[in-house]
Amino acid sequence: MKSIHIVEKSLPMAWEKAVIACWEQGESFPTEYDKPTDPNSRDVTCLVHVTEPFGEPRIHRAFPGGLDDLEKYRSEVLYGVHDHWIDPTVGKWEYTYHERLFAYDVPGKGLFDQIAAAVAKLKQVPYTRRAQAVTWQVWNDTHIADPACLQRLWFRISGGRLHMNIHMRSNDAYKAAFMNMYAFTELQREMAEQIGVAPGEYMHIADSFHIYGSYFDEFQGFLKTVRQRSEDERVYSSDFARDFFLDGCDVLLGEADLPADKRKIVEQRRARLAAEQ
Repeated sequence: MKSIHIVEKSLPMAWEKAVIACWEQGESFPTEYDKPTDPNSRDVTCLVHVTEPFGEPRIHRAFPGGLDDLEKYRSEVLYGVHDHWIDPTVGKWEYTYHERLFAYDVPGKGLFDQIAAAVAKLKQVPYTRRAQAVTWQVWNDTHIADPACLQRLWFRISGGRLHMNIHMRSNDAYKAAFMNMYAFTELQREMAEQIGVAPGEYMHIADSFHIYGSYFDEFQGFLKTVRQRSEDERVYSSDFARDFFLDGCDVLLGEADLPADKRKIVEQRRARLAAEQ
């Protein structure tokens, strides 16, 4: 099994270098999702260390998906705006990261907010090594169709800043990893505010960081962008993205089934974004 170790200052460049390293150094593996004609994936174990994840520019232009999608995904992870879609009996989602982190179903004990517990522990003992949150439910996730990729979040305060390590068992390097990194660091920022410290460094650890063979052709467009554009032409600032984030909020607010409590949260988020214009 091959591994990569990327250390970069900014979030978009860290993701870009990790994806390229996976492409260039990745070992060939079949996957459980392959069609008979698909090439093997390229796969590495990776550690991506972002030293200034909240510095601007914070967004890579070439991540698959739109900026409005990035805002919607952020709202899913931080606020659980689509937790009401969890219903495996009708073929919908079997879980969300938000549900597992903020309402972990402990057998025999009910729901437990792991993020609130981590914040409380860090306020009490800033140097603790015990502040973490897990998603894996061994009694459940060993047999469901789409088990959680995110496994664990681990937090430490050092130098007056909240640092975060993210552990993934499996991570789609090209199509998912940037959105994961962005949303997880947004959670890091919110937790730091609750604790009363600044947000710090970010480490993204993936056991299987992979590029699926099914979109190797599509991935050539990403490589072409990296080769032909300067670094400034490959990134967006949060200021540039704000109007698109507002669009993402509007899409969520246009969902007829959005629960009232989630609607209020999105409205508050939209108001904050609009006030920053």
